[in-house]
Amino acid sequence: MTRSALGASMMFGYSDEWWALLFLPVVLWVPFGPFVMGALGVWCARRPGGWPRLWSVLLPLVPVAVSATAIVLPVDTWDEPTHGEDVLGYVLVYVVGITVLPWLLGYGSTRVVRVVRARRDRGRTES
Repeated sequence: MTRSALGASMMFGYSDEWWALLFLPVVLWVPFGPFVMGALGVWCARRPGGWPRLWSVLLPLVPVAVSATAIVLPVDTWDEPTHGEDVLGYVLVYVVGITVLPWLLGYGSTRVVRVVRARRDRGRTES
């Protein structure tokens, strides 16, 4: 028997669809990505330097790049009238809504809390 007849190298029904594994981070990014990006935003606000910002770019790179490739690469769909709307919807929901906005909320809320605490502590020491 061949290997594919035994099912050892088959995945998702076909043995040549190994690239489907690239979509696992994309699927996992939808429920967990906002929490990860929010935590990275808090980390960037608390620690100055390049490492937190570098990780804020590198961590979402795989799920966002793979899903962007899946949206943009089918060249035969570029002529369809709804292709531009599809790309705009992807950018607004997946990139901005799931990736950028939670980072901004984590970063901004941490900075606001630090400023409020600093003002409160400064008021206590002056009186």
